[in-house]
Amino acid sequence: MELILAAACCSVVISILLKQCKAKGFDSLQMIVWNYASAALLCFLWFKPDLQHVSVMDTPWWLIVALGVLLPSIFLCLAKSLQYAGIIKTEIAQRLSVVLSLLAAFFIFQEQFTTLKIIGIGLGISAVLSILFSHQKAEQGQSFSKQGLLYLALVWSGYALIDVLLKYTTGLGVQFAVALNLMFICAFILSLAYIAVTTKTAGSTKNILAGLGLGILNFANIALYVKAHMLLKDTPAIVFAGMNILVVILGALSGLVIFKEKLKPATALGLALGLASVICLAYAMTV
Repeated sequence: MELILAAACCSVVISILLKQCKAKGFDSLQMIVWNYASAALLCFLWFKPDLQHVSVMDTPWWLIVALGVLLPSIFLCLAKSLQYAGIIKTEIAQRLSVVLSLLAAFFIFQEQFTTLKIIGIGLGISAVLSILFSHQKAEQGQSFSKQGLLYLALVWSGYALIDVLLKYTTGLGVQFAVALNLMFICAFILSLAYIAVTTKTAGSTKNILAGLGLGILNFANIALYVKAHMLLKDTPAIVFAGMNILVVILGALSGLVIFKEKLKPATALGLALGLASVICLAYAMTV
């Protein structure tokens, strides 16, 4: 659970930094592009994959290309969903993608669900909904369209698909480090090509530097998340649920502490349910 907590912390810090940087005139898209450059470099230095002897036949290129496309694409879908559907609906779609991930844990990875796991997951989903709906007043008057529905569906399914594919990389053995490194490289090349074509620039100096710094946290987030899956290879549902629940809880706490948001009754209830959920899931790992 410590690795999941550390990965969730990295994810929340990334969100906070993106929010703060956007308010100060940074370009989020350019930062996201260049974060993959430093993530790829750190992955190479940390895991030391043998890229010089990559086997064309044995390397899972479909997985590398799929994640290389999905990782930057989901950010674009997220931005469009925020524009057309609003922040609360987008947050709900993003976090409730865990439902699809849990279905994958049962049907694809053949995990057995104990009563304690089911209780912990149920409490966690209730906590997520409680915290997110406590902020719905901010979206009064928000228009909703077919475009909004489309991007919500893409966010919901896209995040779940990334979860499942990252879990799949943990079963590659020694090929894991190669796949992860090539995934970051692919994401960088494709996203750089996208902004070069659409904006005619590779990014300004401040956005490139900010993106490289962001990549340190993004690498830590993904590496810790994947490591948790490797250590808990027989219980992917705990990793899927634990990560999403902790991100929402830590996000709510950061809003209270950093952004001085008022503690609403629904938020307090959500935090209590979330804490109970994490305790259940942690205990489920020991029995």
